[in-house]
Amino acid sequence: MVRFKNRWLLVELIPTPGPNANPNTRLDGQKIWAALRQSVLANFGDVGWGSVGLSMTVKYYSPTTNICIIRVARDHHKIAWGALTLITAIEGTRYIPNVIHLSGTIKHAQLAAIAHNREVIARYRAQAKTPSAYQDSYEDYLHTSSMEIEALQD
Repeated sequence: MVRFKNRWLLVELIPTPGPNANPNTRLDGQKIWAALRQSVLANFGDVGWGSVGLSMTVKYYSPTTNICIIRVARDHHKIAWGALTLITAIEGTRYIPNVIHLSGTIKHAQLAAIAHNREVIARYRAQAKTPSAYQDSYEDYLHTSSMEIEALQD
């Protein structure tokens, strides 16, 4: 029996303000997957899509921290990574994709996602200049997002 081997990409989608930005656009996993599919087809053609299409899924997306976890087959993960970095806009809103972590197991992707969420929330708190003992809604978000990420299955 042969095991299906994956690569897990942890990606931050950084929104950039622009004149054509649609403020009502709410990203979700399906929109990210569709944009990634279009990027693979545009840049790598049908052969590229044929190599990654069956294995590529968006397993998690957080609209608060704009991170997502994408699963793709190990043999062709570079095609997905390349197509991901070539995405410029999703649903009319410009984004800069930043690959934060690449791992071979979902567990390491989960750990990197939780650590990155904590870093982003720390930046939000620093911008708000709140004292460290102050209780805010971010604490609840960190708890729920950690639970959601840890619940992901391969």
